[in-house]
Amino acid sequence: MGLKKYKPLTPTLRYKTVSDFKEITKSKPEKRLLRPLKKSGGRDSRGHITANHRGGGSKRRYRIVDFRRDKDGVPAKVASIEYDPVRSARVALLSYADGDKRYVLAPDGVKVGDRLSAGEGADIRVGNTMPLARVPLGTNVHNVELFPNKGGQVARGAGSYCQLLAKEGRYAQLRLPSGEVRSFLLECRCTIGQVGNLDHENVVIGKAGRKRWLGRRPRVRGVAMNPVDHPMGGGEGKSSGGRHPCTPKGKPTKGYKTRKKGKASDKLIVRRRKK
Repeated sequence: MGLKKYKPLTPTLRYKTVSDFKEITKSKPEKRLLRPLKKSGGRDSRGHITANHRGGGSKRRYRIVDFRRDKDGVPAKVASIEYDPVRSARVALLSYADGDKRYVLAPDGVKVGDRLSAGEGADIRVGNTMPLARVPLGTNVHNVELFPNKGGQVARGAGSYCQLLAKEGRYAQLRLPSGEVRSFLLECRCTIGQVGNLDHENVVIGKAGRKRWLGRRPRVRGVAMNPVDHPMGGGEGKSSGGRHPCTPKGKPTKGYKTRKKGKASDKLIVRRRKK
């Protein structure tokens, strides 16, 4: 795992960095674990744009990742570490003793040939999955379930992890990657260790075309538009907006809180990420 730099033969290459992909051991994915991935262009079922600046990009296929890790008591061997085009983390192909094969998020430090397991009887080692009740305090975990048996939903991006701080009653307290401290039921499962591909956050895109490969279209400033297109558009000469920053639909932004009050999960938040 590392980054590859280029000689500055062009202005783009002066800053551009890419992953060296040294941890990748297999180039072709497992065929029966692939699904087609349809592009939406940021539009909903009515054809209206609901996510701006989306469209284009390279054709990709979705890898079915096992976020539940529910094959308890069946040992598995890491067959390969592979690239996944739809997520920042790498995926590991597990070959189970009963012949089944599944993709999981590749934890940092797991190599080809390692033995992994899941369930109540699993050992406390990187890559194994178990309920929070069995995890020692201070352990770093990832792929944490919000609800028992639903599958991991928290800390799934490259380099992310949660730290188990305390256990009290039916709940365990975890510090999330955002800094928020939240309570989880002890029956919720998690995977020991940190998600791999730690250098992902240090990658420099380098050029606009590389963003287009990812399906991201250009973003135009509101003050550069006309009044018909944006509330901050127009004005004689170059203006700075003349009002507080807002979205194209006029909703305040940059510090404006959008979280609704009275959410059911509010009672599970011990300390918010913003003090």
